[in-house]
Amino acid sequence: MAFHVKVEKGRAPRQNRAEKEQRVLEGHAHAALVFGGDGCLGWCQFGSPAELPEIKSKRKYEKELVTLPDWRITCFFTGKGLRKRGVAHAALGGALAEIARSGGGTVEGYPEETDDRSVSGSFLHTGPMSVFENHGFTRIRPISPHRWVVTRSVAPV
Repeated sequence: MAFHVKVEKGRAPRQNRAEKEQRVLEGHAHAALVFGGDGCLGWCQFGSPAELPEIKSKRKYEKELVTLPDWRITCFFTGKGLRKRGVAHAALGGALAEIARSGGGTVEGYPEETDDRSVSGSFLHTGPMSVFENHGFTRIRPISPHRWVVTRSVAPV
């Protein structure tokens, strides 16, 4: 929920789940899910800036903002023990395919640069840079020491 609304301390997990479920039912939450066998291995959250107004490093982001994108890729989840197996890559590919089916446009992400350092998975919720670059995203500008705004255009299908 932290990318949908400003989440205050003390917020109950059940409130987050209930609000997320309501957004999904109303069509105000989007994610590409990655399945393997009978289970969900991970996912990638995407949506419009109106749907996902809260991003990490927002003050620095807004300071140099020229134009809002049509779409944002804000969050990844990969199940325990499944990292480095292509789940995030598949999830981002699925999100881009859904964006194309929804009319395409400019897509932004805010990945973490990991090339020169070891990074805990808890810092990779916005995705690793390599996954975005493998999908044709271009670095635009840094918004923290290790996080960048990346962008690419997606044609409609």
